[in-house]
Amino acid sequence: MAEESGESLDLGDLSEMADGEMKCFEDVGDYGIVVCRSAGQLYALEDNCSHADTPLSEGRFRGAKITCPLHGAQFDVRDGTHSGPPAWEGVACYKVVESDDGAVVYLSSNNDDDKGDGFGEVGGMFRTR
Repeated sequence: MAEESGESLDLGDLSEMADGEMKCFEDVGDYGIVVCRSAGQLYALEDNCSHADTPLSEGRFRGAKITCPLHGAQFDVRDGTHSGPPAWEGVACYKVVESDDGAVVYLSSNNDDDKGDGFGEVGGMFRTR
């Protein structure tokens, strides 16, 4: 595995997570992160709706969309973008690398290096507003 830059957190073994499942890690940053498995891949988002300041992990997760339980704002777990009102911007999205040793989430933005992958920014890979 290539070495990643920035702060990271070992999430442990998440290989038992099935598609459509999510897990909250509360002791990370200001709001925690929610890790979701969609189409076999792990994705991590800040666990806070950009519209209503509510934990996304308390909402519904289907396909690649997580829905805020309060007002129904939806976010794409693959890049943090929102799909429209009531949210006016996306949520921070973090890179997750899964290996035989477990999963690691990289919490720092990689935008300052030459990779240009956009992880760590609000709205994930796309600035939405």
